[in-house]
Amino acid sequence: MGIFTELGVLYARYRYEKLMEHIKLFSTRLNIPKLIRACDEQQHWKELTYLYIQYDEFDNAATTVMNHSPEAWDHMQFKDIIVKVASVELYYKAVHFYLQEHPDLINDMLNVLALRVDHTRVVDIMRKAGHLRLVKPYMVAVQSNNVSAVNEALNEIYVEEEDYDRLRESIDLHDNFDQIGLAQKIEKHELLEMRRVAAYIYKKAGRWKQSIALSKKDKHYRDAMETASQSGERELAEELL
Repeated sequence: MGIFTELGVLYARYRYEKLMEHIKLFSTRLNIPKLIRACDEQQHWKELTYLYIQYDEFDNAATTVMNHSPEAWDHMQFKDIIVKVASVELYYKAVHFYLQEHPDLINDMLNVLALRVDHTRVVDIMRKAGHLRLVKPYMVAVQSNNVSAVNEALNEIYVEEEDYDRLRESIDLHDNFDQIGLAQKIEKHELLEMRRVAAYIYKKAGRWKQSIALSKKDKHYRDAMETASQSGERELAEELL
């Protein structure tokens, strides 16, 4: 072990191009902590990351990759590392890292962390950065958890995109959000179908009069009749007639 380790130290200092091959061939015969110190001193970040992985030091491996990404980062390798770290804070550091350096791959990285991260915190990070729409695929994938922050973020995106079909589907399947707040936000939307969604939300919330009034205003009498019928209130039905 001493010979293989000292040879690795010499490679780290004088023959850097042979270092990685040496580590991969003889990783089981190395004094890894000693070679880790040598690689750290010589700033061989890619090799240092590999050694940390071999030594099951995944927190240090992830930190090394993020701190020295031009040399150490590899997307597939990083995904393997990040799911094994012990420090939860590294998950969110990884979100910031991908947002800054690899935004095109952030959804793929988040997908491997979907069972580990706090979705509300991830949405908050992206909202503060002004890039909510960037993680739309991730939020769609985890919306089945019915987390308020995810539901509200997606509903917000659907309103911006004027995608009323997806908005109605989201409302039907995931009810954990400020329903009245959303209805108030879109009841004066310039798009007729969005206003219909607002009336639909009021109906789901049992606000019959508001729903009927909105439907009447847009001359959607069928919607108004269905709401009056569902309410079971005779006065509303007679007034509508």
